[in-house]
Amino acid sequence: MQLDARAPTGPIEQRWSEARFKSKLVNPANRRKYKVIVVGSGLAGGAAAATLGELGYNVSCFCYQDSPRRAHSIAAQGGINAAKNYQNDGDSVYRLFYDTVKGGDFRSRESNVYRLAELSVNIIDQCVAQGVPFAREYSGLLGNRSFGGAQVARTFYARGQTGQQLLLGAYQSLSKQIEARTVKMHPRTEMLDLIVIDGVARGIVTRDLVTGKIVAHTADVVVLCSGGYGNLFYLSTNAKGCNTTATWRSHRRGAFFANPCFTQIHPTCIPQSGDYQSKLTLMSESLRNDGRVWVPKNVADLDKDPKSIPESDRDYYLERLYPSFGNLVPRDIASRRAKDMCDQGKGVGPEVAGVRRGVYLDFGDAVKRLGRDTVAERYDNLFQMYERITGENPYEVPMRMYPAIHYTMGGLWVDYNLMSTITGLFVGGEANFSDHGANRLGASALMQGLADGYFVLPVTVANYLAGLKPGEALDSHPEVKRTVAEVEERIKMLLSIGGKRTPDSFHRELGALMWDYCGMARTADGLKFALGKIPELRDEFYKDLSIVGSGEELNQMLEKAGRVADFFELAELTCRDALDREESAGGHFREEHQTEEGEAKRNDEAFSYVAAWEFTGATNAPKLNKEPLDFEYVHPSQRSYK
Repeated sequence: MQLDARAPTGPIEQRWSEARFKSKLVNPANRRKYKVIVVGSGLAGGAAAATLGELGYNVSCFCYQDSPRRAHSIAAQGGINAAKNYQNDGDSVYRLFYDTVKGGDFRSRESNVYRLAELSVNIIDQCVAQGVPFAREYSGLLGNRSFGGAQVARTFYARGQTGQQLLLGAYQSLSKQIEARTVKMHPRTEMLDLIVIDGVARGIVTRDLVTGKIVAHTADVVVLCSGGYGNLFYLSTNAKGCNTTATWRSHRRGAFFANPCFTQIHPTCIPQSGDYQSKLTLMSESLRNDGRVWVPKNVADLDKDPKSIPESDRDYYLERLYPSFGNLVPRDIASRRAKDMCDQGKGVGPEVAGVRRGVYLDFGDAVKRLGRDTVAERYDNLFQMYERITGENPYEVPMRMYPAIHYTMGGLWVDYNLMSTITGLFVGGEANFSDHGANRLGASALMQGLADGYFVLPVTVANYLAGLKPGEALDSHPEVKRTVAEVEERIKMLLSIGGKRTPDSFHRELGALMWDYCGMARTADGLKFALGKIPELRDEFYKDLSIVGSGEELNQMLEKAGRVADFFELAELTCRDALDREESAGGHFREEHQTEEGEAKRNDEAFSYVAAWEFTGATNAPKLNKEPLDFEYVHPSQRSYK
């Protein structure tokens, strides 16, 4: 299939303005006639539903949480990027565009990235108008701090809870539209399949998580904002409910899945402390503004109190290896270097499975330089969270950090308008692949989610709807009934297996397999091994799965079983994509493809494309489709942060 990105041409700074001008409009009096389904109520979904509702469309928004306020966007901590240049330190829309393309290791679409940078300035104005309590300087102006991969301070923040405050802003806008009856909210409702009629997305099939009722919902357009697939690895910083079912079921219905091997490892997470854990805890990248990363130079010092180790015996390895960026190198680089230190036997903290997995993040210098009160103003809620989990006071002893799965740059393929390969199915936020290439820069996830939700989707969805006749009755269509029957049959099949193993036990085993062979470092042999083991484990899943209870009640084991079943299929595609991409780029690090200094070595001649995988059947190999990437403005080069 020939992929058409529908990216506009001409000067890049004019492309979005021209695209908006050329977009068709829907008369305000006609908007209420169009039904819009939005799946997900995080920053992308909540913003999209609120904005489309305010414009007058008839919106139904679905989330599996008990309230939109519990969407995983709430867990984002550090901040949101915007090219406001309030610090007068040389920032601009173009520099944010440049940093994002470079940070993504030249594997993203330039037009989409420039639009994101351009809209970033509008996002801050929107959120301030909503009352989001961004940090301010003594003068009253909004404050900024730095994040990885940039040499300017462009990150706006609300202490260590930026995602929570931004989500509350979106939630209050959404609540206003719920009250106005332009948005109908469906909490504790999970999408289990996409309804496609004659090649066009026309609705979804859901399960009420309390009663178990299966219901079809039809509409004129479907917007997926259901997040990423980091929980594929079991241990991740994602909330336990995060899953891939909405996007994967859409993939099986015809939406191409792009770059699944581009997964992000976050360098500052609390290390795993035992085999009993079910998730890991993120500590904001903002901590690397003032915290210094180091390990002992001498193996004999690993068990010592870190405060007793003199400066001369500490290896501040990021500052040593990358003097220009220091501790604020991009996430993929900081993560790999932490792994390298631990692989060299210099990891700190208690041993887990015979290995020390941790490096120090030390605020001793910051406390001396700035004073404890200033450090507390910036990071105190993060310090409190760390102390509650570890029992260690970061003001007194260095934090211990180790990388963990955090974000996924891959997702459903979308064109410039955020429409997938299924007509009428739009995808926003982390659920799509569009903006971050092979590695997302810190503080850009919130930026993308709100840009898509508040500013892009309201334009592109309207342009699509303007060409449709609204209000077609579809509830009794044969395809709707068939999709509902398939969902019911799939649930019945899972409940009937009658084995002995829980969904969690399979998920944990699959996650360990993915982390070991498709995690921070990958090899052809390891990926081939995983591709052999995943089908074996999946076969055992369908023979030995145990689910207690029925489908007509609240049943979290059933919920997990359906999600894990989809994770098995996505795991296989992720490994296949990683094996096929014979290069290293951003978060995809193939050990066979690295420079003499251990950095990612791209192969632009062979792999400067988006890998968009097409589902061809449960027993058939997926088909690879390629969207070539052209770089008119930021020409690919070997990334250097030294």
